[in-house]
Amino acid sequence: MPQEFWANAIFSLIPTVVVGLIFWFTIRGILRADRSERKAYADIEAEERARAGLPARDA
Repeated sequence: MPQEFWANAIFSLIPTVVVGLIFWFTIRGILRADRSERKAYADIEAEERARAGLPARDA
């Protein structure tokens, strides 16, 4: 009886944990991609402002 209880408990939690991990990796990837894209656009904008002779933009 105790073995069945723990097996059922573990098998009940596994799908929730797996879906949670997939969600976490997805959101993490989206946020990292957004951060990288914003950094790239800021670098491009700084380069263009320097080329145009404009002052650097504050953070």
